[in-house]
Amino acid sequence: MRIIIAGFFVLILTTLMGQNTRVYNKNLEIVSSVEEYTKQLQENPNFELIDLEDFIPGLVLDIRYATENNFTHQKVYKSPKAFVRWPVAKSLAFVQEELAKQNLGLKIFDAYRPYAATVLFYEIYKDTTFVASPWSGSRHNRGAAVDLSIVDLETGEEIQMPTGFDDFTEVASPDYSKLPKNVLENRELLINTMQKHGFKVYEAEWWHYDFVGWQEFPLMDISFEELQKQKNIEKVFK
Repeated sequence: MRIIIAGFFVLILTTLMGQNTRVYNKNLEIVSSVEEYTKQLQENPNFELIDLEDFIPGLVLDIRYATENNFTHQKVYKSPKAFVRWPVAKSLAFVQEELAKQNLGLKIFDAYRPYAATVLFYEIYKDTTFVASPWSGSRHNRGAAVDLSIVDLETGEEIQMPTGFDDFTEVASPDYSKLPKNVLENRELLINTMQKHGFKVYEAEWWHYDFVGWQEFPLMDISFEELQKQKNIEKVFK
């Protein structure tokens, strides 16, 4: 069950999404400044966070945490953006290209997620099957995980999947079998295509995929707006 206490959520959102994010594990290394992120980019260009909307033609964004249509019932992000690391972006582009041959495409629900949002989610729903533990951070915080589904390119509608996004039930498991044949086939198409291009589905959520090699990317707590500002500055000086 989802526990919704609206006033409490607003208080948490205001507190946790500010500059002083609570860190549950003092030994957790989190990149929290654009300066530190930029320095890491100079050392390893693969750390670059790519704006998927600009990078992959025909990609559909449905960034739920930038709306109230999510399990928190709050707008967690100020901007409906989807960023992932450079190797992750390239692999997703290959997935999109392969799906397009069947007149299908990707719809993104969430990608890079600042650590502050992970803390918020845990404070709201303390079940680490469906929300990441703030003691270790999320693979979303590393820019190496993505939540997604498939759309029909002609209609723009999602093809039928076992559940909607952020369904915290057993039906969301990629191994759940009591489903219509077409739903099982759709889920299998997504899993197989993503796996072919370097992703692994999460055991409790058919929509969540981790990039193989996620461990090499550091945890981050930088807002979309700060990332966008940094990219705009780079464009000016290129």
